[in-house]
Amino acid sequence: MIAVLRRVCGCVFLLPLFVVCASAQQPDSFPGSDYSTKTGDIVYAVDGEHELLLDLYMPKGVADPPLLVWIHGGAWQRGSKNVVDTIPLVEAGYALASVEFRKSTEEIFPAQIHDIKAAIRYLRGNASNYGYDATRIAIHGRSSGGHLTALVGVTNGHTALEGSLGDFLDESSDVQVVVSYFGASNLNSILAQSTAYGAQMRAPALELLLGGPVEQREALATLASPVSHVDANDPPLLLLHGDQDPQMPINQSHELHGMYKLYGLPAHLEVIHGAEHGGEQFFDEKRTAIVTAFLNDYLR
Repeated sequence: MIAVLRRVCGCVFLLPLFVVCASAQQPDSFPGSDYSTKTGDIVYAVDGEHELLLDLYMPKGVADPPLLVWIHGGAWQRGSKNVVDTIPLVEAGYALASVEFRKSTEEIFPAQIHDIKAAIRYLRGNASNYGYDATRIAIHGRSSGGHLTALVGVTNGHTALEGSLGDFLDESSDVQVVVSYFGASNLNSILAQSTAYGAQMRAPALELLLGGPVEQREALATLASPVSHVDANDPPLLLLHGDQDPQMPINQSHELHGMYKLYGLPAHLEVIHGAEHGGEQFFDEKRTAIVTAFLNDYLR
């Protein structure tokens, strides 16, 4: 079994830090952009001694824009909120919050979902301070972030996955639209669907996330699988996946798309022929237009 590293939290006395930080920070012009401003390193919650941060990008000249929440990839154990592939959506008139969360090297699942839902509650509770419309929130992300994105989207109001982080527990963590780029949807089937190369990549990552091999953590893997939570009340879903993905089987998107269709929910799977795991094709002008149109249909 892979050892899972966890921090040993010491004693700490906390003031209402997130409110102070948010009000004290001023937006900066986003480098190379004349259409947005960025407010960085906003503390949305604190876990022990660990401040959880997000960055907020606001479109210039747009009153009360809808809000997009971005979840980065990195096999649940790497990656950074500083890498955002969908900044052009800000130019299309959307606010965007890029969220940091605890990695699987720090805490096993469901810590990651608890963090993201805490971030959404914080963002909803501070909408009037920042100027976006918190009644219209979409979540989107890539790879492992696409998995977390889909899971957040289909677990609106799920008590076990809500967590208790942050000062905005009375706010909702619901989202109104989900966009997942080449993410997992069924952690119990992903290894069987994978090529030998893909299984070699995913098995250690899943073991870190779940605290042990998938076959020994089936109940937790089910809790972490979006397909196990789909019901008739879930928000519209857009999936983008390459048909030559060697790391994340495209069948993962087919499974989630199929569950949505079973319930008659709005869903579209955009298959990118020849695409592997990520790449410019997913975020080029053509696919950005597809994502923007989907968001406009269900969030405007």
